[in-house]
Amino acid sequence: MGLEQIEKPPTVSTPENMKMAADGSQVSLTRRNKPGTKAKDYCRWPDEPFEEMDSTLAVQQYIQQLIKNDPSNIDLILTNPETHDEGVWKYEHLRQFCMELNGLAVRLQSQCFPATCTQMTATEQWIFLCAAHKTPKECPAIDYTRHTLDGAACLLNSYKYFPSRVVIKESSVAKLGSVCRRVYRIFSHAYFHHRAIFDEFETKTFLCLRFTRFVLKYALMSTENLIVPIPKSGDDSIIATSGESEA
Repeated sequence: MGLEQIEKPPTVSTPENMKMAADGSQVSLTRRNKPGTKAKDYCRWPDEPFEEMDSTLAVQQYIQQLIKNDPSNIDLILTNPETHDEGVWKYEHLRQFCMELNGLAVRLQSQCFPATCTQMTATEQWIFLCAAHKTPKECPAIDYTRHTLDGAACLLNSYKYFPSRVVIKESSVAKLGSVCRRVYRIFSHAYFHHRAIFDEFETKTFLCLRFTRFVLKYALMSTENLIVPIPKSGDDSIIATSGESEA
């Protein structure tokens, strides 16, 4: 007795996945990497105009879409769509920075060991204390990196401060500056102590350059704390300064 052929039910597209084609017909748009997707096709779904993104994660999707298309086009990536809430724009960018920084943290683990990088330092004048402890104290650089990214993730996912990704209170937006200041130290340590890893990562992602332009554009960090010599615009460069910073 042969096996009975089971007819599969037709795939039904939900309204949010239906988009209008140029000829007026509806087409299904799925923003998901299906099982078996090749690396070259990863996240290669069609672009969407920001106005047509109706998800609560629209800002994140839009930022990631711009980065995917051209990570070097920093001015475009940092340009907030008209009429969109600036606080949400800052928040979503910082979330994206932290997600991408995990890639740099993974690379640093091949060289940045507690026995060799016993402190979180940049230049000889900069020593950073870790705020993950009850009282800020020195940590090996790789532990500082992990603690900082974990702490940033906890804050940015906190329902107390960020219960919505559509509207964000000004008091919560004010907390982003301290996150930026701590996260930036990962870039500075990598640049001054693991330059080959930094350069390889930066060449592909332009992440430190984008982060620097971001914090300057929205006044989230002061210039004297930006010690990695990356161009701000044109031929102007950020000048490294000496000093010591705590948490």
